[in-house]
Amino acid sequence: MPAEPNAAAATAVTVDRPRVGTLVVVGVGLIGGSFALALRAAGRVGAVVGVGRGRANLDTARDLGIVDRVVALDGDWPAEVTAADLVLLAAPVAQYPALFAAMAAHLGPRTVVTDAGSTKQDVIAAARATLGDALPRFVPGHPIAGTEHSGAAAAFPTLFRDRNVLLTPLAETAPDAVAAVASLWLACGARVGMLDPAAHDRIFAAVSHLPHLLAFALVDALATRPESADLFRHAASGFRDFTRIAASSPEMWRDISLANRDALLAEVAAFRAQLDRVAAMIEAGDGAALEAVFANASAARRAWEAERNAVAHPVPDDGPREP
Repeated sequence: MPAEPNAAAATAVTVDRPRVGTLVVVGVGLIGGSFALALRAAGRVGAVVGVGRGRANLDTARDLGIVDRVVALDGDWPAEVTAADLVLLAAPVAQYPALFAAMAAHLGPRTVVTDAGSTKQDVIAAARATLGDALPRFVPGHPIAGTEHSGAAAAFPTLFRDRNVLLTPLAETAPDAVAAVASLWLACGARVGMLDPAAHDRIFAAVSHLPHLLAFALVDALATRPESADLFRHAASGFRDFTRIAASSPEMWRDISLANRDALLAEVAAFRAQLDRVAAMIEAGDGAALEAVFANASAARRAWEAERNAVAHPVPDDGPREP
């Protein structure tokens, strides 16, 4: 069994090419649906079973060819996991304890379970508490991809292309289970790495969970003001770009915020201190200090974008950089 990772930096993974005979996707929305579509496009999956709460969304997933058949979450869906090669949980993370508990006794001896949750320590705790002998076949994961849209109709097969997927295996996780899950994400076009679960939750509290919280909070604050209609009427591209993610699933982001509470509250406190610092500069009329903050942020943002583009579109060592 592999040792549980303890480094903050993600470690890249490359593996072989297994095929999934039967895939069960619990939560056939943007992430779960796109995973199924990507594996179909790569020729790496046979039958796909969709499990979910909303019948209309399940019917959409079937009509669009994302899944072959559907089972309601209030039906006998745990029976589907017995013959499954892989189960992907792509539901809101608050549902995971009940989902793990429901499927634990039904999992086949070689069924691998993975997830797409944006938090990892709470998911791992729930798995430890419920999966029993199946725990070594659980591979916690997080695809770093998405849009502000949700539901099966939002899914598309190239969502994960050139995106990062982080796996956070337990000390008990079987190496072949990790390799199988990594291979399937690679088949989706993703880059796969390993990360310690605690480091994962700290990092994403800062770069994902806090930005979503701020976008939701800003739009809510403006929407509840008496002059909200005028405010939104005159908002332009800057507002659109900053607040795009506020159109994301409220349920999903409620669950993420509560699941990663401690790390997120620490980031909120740090950001509040930064806002107070900038507000003091404005109040004092300290243009030089304000410009220095803006210049540092601008340089950091441009450097991040350049590095991101270089990773997504690597330049050959023996060739010129394309424009």
